Amino acid sequence: MYQVFSYQIADNIDIKQVKGAFKSQIYFADADELFYKTDTDQFLYIFKYGVVCFLNFSDLGVSAFLQFIAPYCKNLFPEPLTEEFEIETNAKENKIGYNKIEIIKSDEEVLRLVMLNVSESVALDYYSDQTNKLLEETNYHTQILEKKGRLDISGINLKKYIGKTLLIKNRIAENLYIFDSPPETWEDESLNKIHNDLSRTFDLQERFRHVSEGLAIVKENLELFKDLLQHRNSNVLEWIVIGLITFEVLHVIFEEIFK
Repeated sequence: MYQVFSYQIADNIDIKQVKGAFKSQIYFADADELFYKTDTDQFLYIFKYGVVCFLNFSDLGVSAFLQFIAPYCKNLFPEPLTEEFEIETNAKENKIGYNKIEIIKSDEEVLRLVMLNVSESVALDYYSDQTNKLLEETNYHTQILEKKGRLDISGINLKKYIGKTLLIKNRIAENLYIFDSPPETWEDESLNKIHNDLSRTFDLQERFRHVSEGLAIVKENLELFKDLLQHRNSNVLEWIVIGLITFEVLHVIFEEIFK
């Protein structure tokens, strides 16, 4: 029985620097991820989108590596998000349950595929949490608009809010590849079935759709807020112009009266 633990520890991990600093048997590497075999039946998977996945590591080993990788992380979280999964080997057939997979053989590709899906799941937890926070904030401003008939937010804060939303959208767009089938599954029917079954078990596509729809709602509301603020600023400018014209007219009148 193997235990898989995946941690979303940061917004980003510098894969290039980690590869240069961590010396262990590397099984796969590219610009986005690193897959290591660190010991017999012990594997480590690192993703640029801030996730580290451990297979068959002790608690002490997990803690030690998370400390090691911390300097290579951008926006390290005080408390990481976690996902846990079990792998039972030497089964009679491949079978996937709610939090466990039974597999006939435990070669590197199968183990890597399981770790990949667990990591995608914890990443979606993070993106979903960020999206829900944006939705809550959007709903708050929408309720203010309903009650007061105006927005209770400054132009600067709205710009920050828009920037936060775009940042999350960009991060998801950069990491869309994680929701595609890995190349290894294209020509291996057994691997492809395991990948598809894991994807359904973790409900990856549905959760990703929920995140995308949530961000679309936030974007739509932000466009409305922006238009309302522009209209408000336009009205303010109009009143300033009217005030200046009125002042000039009064100034001329007073000059004529007291000439």
